Amino acid sequence: MEISKEKVVSITYELRQDNENGELVEKVTVDQPLTFIYGIGGMLPKFEENLDGKKTGESFNFGLNSEEAYGPVVENAVVDVPIDVFKVDGKIDDNMLKTGNMIPMMDNSGNRLNGKVIEIKESAITMDFNHPMAGKDLYFSGKVTEVREATPDELSHGHVHGKDNCENGDCDDQGENGCNC
Repeated sequence: MEISKEKVVSITYELRQDNENGELVEKVTVDQPLTFIYGIGGMLPKFEENLDGKKTGESFNFGLNSEEAYGPVVENAVVDVPIDVFKVDGKIDDNMLKTGNMIPMMDNSGNRLNGKVIEIKESAITMDFNHPMAGKDLYFSGKVTEVREATPDELSHGHVHGKDNCENGDCDDQGENGCNC
């Protein structure tokens, strides 16, 4: 079966920064492959485009420039957040607020985002909300390990169902077959 819209795809890969000889950023192995529904908007469009039509067992090698990947670094995504935002029950967790830590947060509209602690000031924390790979060219090399039809439940939920539960952990109501969707 070949990769096309609404197929479940599993791949292994190495992600390197810049080119095939660049710094290794991530390695995804056969014991925990990246598994996703192709063509529903969950992956970078150019990433999917480079996998289109590939079959189980086929290898791939391709680069994405920063514009095709996570875009440029946006200067106004680095902001000072009042220190009071980080208080829980009137206290600040000093282990959480350390330079370099990634902290899950929510914007005023309820959208989830991750921010990296850049600087700790007396009344504010400087946070960088750019994607960690923003402004970087990416190079992927890997192999397609499986292509299958997505189930109607997977398509309606918008994610792949794993052996134990939903693979992305965003589910909440206990459903059939152990899926918490």
